[in-house]
Amino acid sequence: MFLENFFGRTGRMARTATILHADLDAFYASVEQLLVPSLRGKPIAVGGGVVLAASYEARAFGVRGGMPGRQARVLCPQLTFVSGHFKEYQRLGDAAIKVIGDFTPLVERISIDEAFADVAGCTHLFGLPAEIATAIRQRVRTELGLPISVGVARTKHLAKIASQVAKPDGLVVVDPETELEFLHHLPVELMWGVGPVTKARLAEIGVLTIGQLAKTPGWSLERLLGPAAGEKLAALAWNRDPREIRTYRRARSAGAQSAIGGKPADARIIRSTLLHLADRIATRLRAKSRPGRTVAVRVRFADLNSVTRSVTLDAPISATVILAELAEELVSAILADHPHEKTISLLAISVSHLEEHWDLELELPLGLQDEARRPGTRIGMARWAADCAVDKIRDRFGWDAIGYGLAALGVSRSVPDEFRKLAERGL
Repeated sequence: MFLENFFGRTGRMARTATILHADLDAFYASVEQLLVPSLRGKPIAVGGGVVLAASYEARAFGVRGGMPGRQARVLCPQLTFVSGHFKEYQRLGDAAIKVIGDFTPLVERISIDEAFADVAGCTHLFGLPAEIATAIRQRVRTELGLPISVGVARTKHLAKIASQVAKPDGLVVVDPETELEFLHHLPVELMWGVGPVTKARLAEIGVLTIGQLAKTPGWSLERLLGPAAGEKLAALAWNRDPREIRTYRRARSAGAQSAIGGKPADARIIRSTLLHLADRIATRLRAKSRPGRTVAVRVRFADLNSVTRSVTLDAPISATVILAELAEELVSAILADHPHEKTISLLAISVSHLEEHWDLELELPLGLQDEARRPGTRIGMARWAADCAVDKIRDRFGWDAIGYGLAALGVSRSVPDEFRKLAERGL
């Protein structure tokens, strides 16, 4: 499908619609179909026990990322699984972003396969934003052999929504004079920050479209979603988004997740998976000397509903075992609140409120209950020293040279590490 919507009521695009959002379509699956021509036009999935990514042909049968492989095969018996070419994902993702950079230096990459760009300063060289977007799409298709969808609008939020509407392999440019008309008839789940849980809560009060959300009283949204989320979504529903393109973003959080398929909520599986995720995150935090104060976990159950819980600490942490223990406590609390849930499909950890400049502060042994988790105590420093020793060994001999308990045995590695490194944009 190729969709173009260049003009609004005036017959020309207003100068203020200069923000582009470019997103490679079904990127991982598209790369596999590019590398193996016999897979083109066929339903394929990257992964095995768990679907990491699915082609549009597979999505037509209901196959989605994070779905257990067994369920995917039931939905689509002719589905072909491929293991993944991770170096090719990185190479082609970088090449696509470079194409965008040939038109403007104001490029903000937000993942391996998508980026924002501001072309306001280069229209005298390359033409209108719609023409620039067309040129980017043509070059990516010709030089890389990949489909890419582009949205152009006045704000980042609307440009991203426009690129979603344009999929697959399309281009949508939203005229500022008709942007609310374009925006308000769309389903609310296209908005940033509206996942399955928020979508369900909004549906309970009859809010299914962005227009309905825009007309909902602010106090009602704040009571339903909380002050911060309610205020943010209300602003975005009216396309109030002051964010500018940031060519360099210092990470404000670090996270990792593991799609483990439909496995029982067993303590051993949970512990090994969380330890492996904590190992990945804490290693990155230590490498950048940026410990964090807020730890959050997300549990997705068999019905794909997710629950999140977090805790904010007095002292920032970057120790692997401390992070794993905190995450396990949070997951246990979630499971206690949902005793009827017996199967888990995904676990995730994130650390936020990262310190910009941090030095370890020693603490006196006061017998505090959380003393083992405070980095400046004797136990905390011992854990820190052990982590640093692990980091040095890995720097010299490679990641697999040493590890932590069950995580070192690969129990939780249902998602390949190579894919995890590409998919997670953190530190």
